[in-house]
Amino acid sequence: MLTSVDTELLKVLADPLRLQIVTLLAHETLCTTHLVEETGARQTNLSNHLRVLREAGVVETEPCGRFTYYRLKPDVLDALAGQFAALADTARTHADSKRSC
Repeated sequence: MLTSVDTELLKVLADPLRLQIVTLLAHETLCTTHLVEETGARQTNLSNHLRVLREAGVVETEPCGRFTYYRLKPDVLDALAGQFAALADTARTHADSKRSC
């Protein structure tokens, strides 16, 4: 059985600004205004990145008046971490395996 890692989620998290957003949201639920202040990104750029994170299932939204708050979904990161852990276990199990040429 081959162990694979969610490559689409990796692509989403590979962007430096999206990774910064995820890191900030790991500490607290924030609105777009807070994220603009913390990252220095333009609001439209930030909104596009938040849309990508939302569509990938990494964050969820909570409307609050005229603001939208964003919260990290840790289960998604746990699942990704589990995929990497399984891959590491496979590597340990097959560390002495070598295919002959």
